[in-house]
Amino acid sequence: MNFDPASKVVLITGGAKRVGAAITRALHREGASILLHYHTSASEACALQAELNQVRAGSVVIAQANLLDSAALQPLVDTALQQFGRLDALVNNASSYYPTQLGQINTAQWEELMGSNLKAPLFLSQAAADALRASQGCIINITDMHIERPKKHYIVYSAAKAGLVTLTKSLAQELAPEVRVNAVAPGPVLWPDGNEEFDEGYRQQVVNQTLLKRTGEPADIAKAVKFLMYDAPFITGHVLAVDGGRNLSL
Repeated sequence: MNFDPASKVVLITGGAKRVGAAITRALHREGASILLHYHTSASEACALQAELNQVRAGSVVIAQANLLDSAALQPLVDTALQQFGRLDALVNNASSYYPTQLGQINTAQWEELMGSNLKAPLFLSQAAADALRASQGCIINITDMHIERPKKHYIVYSAAKAGLVTLTKSLAQELAPEVRVNAVAPGPVLWPDGNEEFDEGYRQQVVNQTLLKRTGEPADIAKAVKFLMYDAPFITGHVLAVDGGRNLSL
């Protein structure tokens, strides 16, 4: 591996596309070496790896895993350590998102939504804890602006993301003083793919409820992650809202 040993080593889950790709690119520009996790987005992961390794050879390694399989989590940490020699940061970005209406919720939906949004961040953080303690590193969880005001028909997702906030604060206590743990709560940044609920009328309603009267960009979330990782040495147990002020209007 040809990488700067002074750079940070970061494990990013779901880092191949959308917000995850924006985070990957932003941290790579800061000099980070990255273990980029993906589940089914193999072509996107390979393309992003090739793009960034052209900029800095050997700086991005990709690893496939189903985060619902707890046995797959420790190997992700082990891969980062084998490839780069240490681990400085974990970004729990991967997430499942879809509605679950009361009366129709089943255990498969519960296991998938709780698994990707809460269970995997817990067990991956646990797997990474020793390495992060050794590097005086950090964990950044990606939660949601609806943690305090749940979105109707998204009961399981909302509960999982609210749990992720409590997990963030709990891990901040458990891993202090060596490891900082924070979260970013995005607002309207990217609309979900293939969801007819988010039609033009709904999108305009969301914009109207946002104090800045516009949607954000994936880069806004990436900048928040970069701030918490590089420029916030005295911040831990905090949830940073990046939502254009929409939480004040709900």
